[in-house]
Amino acid sequence: MVPSNIFTVLIVDDTMTNLLVLGKTLENSGYKVLKASSGPVARELAQQHKPELILLDIMMPDEDGYQTIAKLKADSITNAIPVIFLTAITDVESKIKGFELGAVDFITKPFHPAEVRIRVKLHIKLSIATNALINEQREKLNQIETAQLSLLTQPDDLPSAKFATYYLALEEAGGDFYDVFPISNSSYGYFVGDVAGHDIATSFITASVKALLKQNCQQIYEPCESMKMINEVLLDVLPSGKYLTATYIKLDRKNHIAQLVCMGHPPVIYHAIGKDPVIIKGEGDVLGIFSEVLYTEASIKVSDGDRFYMYSDGLIEIDSVWSANVDALRDEITRLGLLPLDEVVQTLSTSMLGEGQQPDDDVVILAVEV
Repeated sequence: MVPSNIFTVLIVDDTMTNLLVLGKTLENSGYKVLKASSGPVARELAQQHKPELILLDIMMPDEDGYQTIAKLKADSITNAIPVIFLTAITDVESKIKGFELGAVDFITKPFHPAEVRIRVKLHIKLSIATNALINEQREKLNQIETAQLSLLTQPDDLPSAKFATYYLALEEAGGDFYDVFPISNSSYGYFVGDVAGHDIATSFITASVKALLKQNCQQIYEPCESMKMINEVLLDVLPSGKYLTATYIKLDRKNHIAQLVCMGHPPVIYHAIGKDPVIIKGEGDVLGIFSEVLYTEASIKVSDGDRFYMYSDGLIEIDSVWSANVDALRDEITRLGLLPLDEVVQTLSTSMLGEGQQPDDDVVILAVEV
């Protein structure tokens, strides 16, 4: 039986000599070693054993290292495992491609045992540090017994974020909320969430999520990474049966890039200047239920004046089915065109909900202009 404090490293290389040398090097350093001579076998082992680190050869027949890491990162069970590429390739373009696919480092062949040991130790330490940070955040949030919904950011509080909102909560504790916050001098985060249920625990959840957003939505993290870290904490702090759907947009105004992640939430409507609004249906698991989650990211090249419309299901839900009214919302946005953003938001609330009508659920509309 392997002690629980021994780390596992998966080595993937189609050359038996490399497998033997690397395996012996790491075994002598106290690691448990798994070996695979192809990408498909490696992916199967990674799913089964969840190693702390993968050393992956790039040049392999049939399925090369680039293809293998892409499939590992697309799998919710293996996408968090750090991967170091083993390669004889030294050109910058190949390395950039590897980093873009999710590799954390490169070891160039012919490799030196001491370098292998140092890099493996370093990246396992980094992985442990990340997990420790998540645990620290979890412990802090567990100390909170009760919490009220934090004050919602208003457009006048952050005018450079260029947004308008509509917020309507039922008399009992509301489950819908939004947040807008700066990430860097030119980047902003926009979040709309819907917590299941309406009770005192819901107020605690919304306050906790808003705190987690500010802690984890930083410039160094891609949106999917931020959501995964938040999900890790929520798994331990949410009461039984609680979860939330959400949409998150990271908007870089300097580079005109919007990155969108949807977590079981109604789709975002994107209205580009001079074009008809389109519905963006993202795929992703809800927050706070599953330990193994998969989030996909839509990256959109935007222009000044483009708009995004985020909202909760209370705006479009008919007989507990929200998907039936998304097209109607898009058509109304088309009709309103380029009216001032705050005027569009107020008109949408009236036209979609009905004049003077009390909805059956909380309602949030968050409209953003590039």
